[in-house]
Amino acid sequence: EQGRRVVFDAEHFFDGRQSDPDYALGCLEAAIQAGAEAVALCDTRGGMLPDHIQRVVGEVVARFGPVAGIHCHDDSGCAVANTLAAVHAGATHVQGCVNGYGERTGNANLCTLIPDLQLKMGMAVVADEQLRRLTLIARDVAEIANVAPPHSAPFIGTSAFTHKGGQHVDAMAKAIYTYQHIDPELVGNHRQTVVSELSGRATVLTKAADFGVDLGDDQALVRRVAEEVKQLEHRGYSFEGAEASFALLVHRARGHQPPFALIDYITLVEQREGRAMTCEATVKLQIDGAAVHTAAEGNGPINALDAALRKALTTAFPEIGATQLFDYKVRVLDGQDGTAAGVRVLIESGDHHRRWSTVGCSTNLIEASWIALADAFEFAIVECRRQGEWPRADPEVPSAAVAHDTPRQGGPHPTR
Repeated sequence: EQGRRVVFDAEHFFDGRQSDPDYALGCLEAAIQAGAEAVALCDTRGGMLPDHIQRVVGEVVARFGPVAGIHCHDDSGCAVANTLAAVHAGATHVQGCVNGYGERTGNANLCTLIPDLQLKMGMAVVADEQLRRLTLIARDVAEIANVAPPHSAPFIGTSAFTHKGGQHVDAMAKAIYTYQHIDPELVGNHRQTVVSELSGRATVLTKAADFGVDLGDDQALVRRVAEEVKQLEHRGYSFEGAEASFALLVHRARGHQPPFALIDYITLVEQREGRAMTCEATVKLQIDGAAVHTAAEGNGPINALDAALRKALTTAFPEIGATQLFDYKVRVLDGQDGTAAGVRVLIESGDHHRRWSTVGCSTNLIEASWIALADAFEFAIVECRRQGEWPRADPEVPSAAVAHDTPRQGGPHPTR
C-alpha cells in the first residue's frame, strides 16, 4: 500500500533452525504472510558449510516457494561458496558487499559472486558493460574505504590474471586458456606477466610487448635483459611489483637516453633542543644540457627529496605536476644486519589516468628511495611523450600497461 518493497532478514536463521526449527520456520511464515517479497536466510556467525546451506535453503524453497534469499558471513571462509550453494538450491535474492567488506572476517564478496553467477552459472545478473566495470568499481570503493583490496582477490585482484615463470608464460603464448579460466577483460581486469630471476626468453618478450616494445628476433638483447634482471634481483631488487622500472630497464637496453640525469643531491635532517625537526633536500639535475638546482623541505628526508626532485622537473616537464605518490613501502632484506641491512623501496605513483610502480635497492634507505623516485618520474615523462601530452615526442617510448589495484593514500615518509 505504501509502494515499498520488503525484504525480511532472518538473523541467525541457520543456527536458530538447529536449536528450534519450528520457531525459525514460523518466523519466515509470519514475514511472508505480512507481505515480505523475500526472506533472507542469514548465516550470521559464518559457521555453516555449503552442503548444509544447500540442504536447508532447499527445504525453505520447497515449503514457501521462490522467496528465499541468502546472507553469508565469511568466518569459515565459505561465504561465497555458501551463497552459490544457496542459489543452486533455489535462492533468488543474494546479499553481499563489494570487496567482501563486513564485520569480523567480512561478508560474501559481490566482486566474486557477480562474475561467478553470470559467467559460470549463466545467470543474467548485470549488463555486460556493467560487468566490464567491476574491477574499476572494486578499486574505487577500496579507495573510498581507504582499504586496498587483496592482490589475490578473484577476478578483480592485480594477481588474478598475473603469470610468472618461463614455462607458464610460454604456454600462455601458445594457448592463453591454459592458465586463465576467463578473459580478464570481461570483468575489466587485464593479463600481466611479472618478471623475476625465474624469467626466461618468453617472459621477457611478453613483458616487453606489454609495454609496446617489440624485441623481435634480437636474441642478444633478450638475453642481456634477462641476465640483467637476474643480477639485479641477486642484489635485492624485485620487479614483480615494479613493472615501470622493468619497462625503463628494457628501454635503456635499447639505447634510450633518460630525460634527466642526476648531478648530485644532499639531504639534511636537523634536530636541535627545543625546536621541531627540520628536513631539507637539495637536488642538482642535468636537463637538456643545463644544470637545474632546487631545494625543498619535507616532513622527512624522503619527502623532502621527492619535493625537490618534483620542483626541479616541473619547469621542463610540466605534466609531472599531476604525478602523485600513492604508496611507499620499505622492506629490510636481511634483518640480521640490523640498521646496516640492505633495503628495497617500492613506490606506487600515478596521475589522473594510470598507476605505476618502481623499485630501488641499496644499503642506504635514501639512495634506494632516490632510485625508485627517479624511475617514477622518468616513467611519467616517458608516458607523456608517448601519448603526445607535450611536444617532446620519442617514438620508441614504451606503452604504459601498468595498472594496479588502488593503494592506500599517502604512504609514510621515514626519517631513518
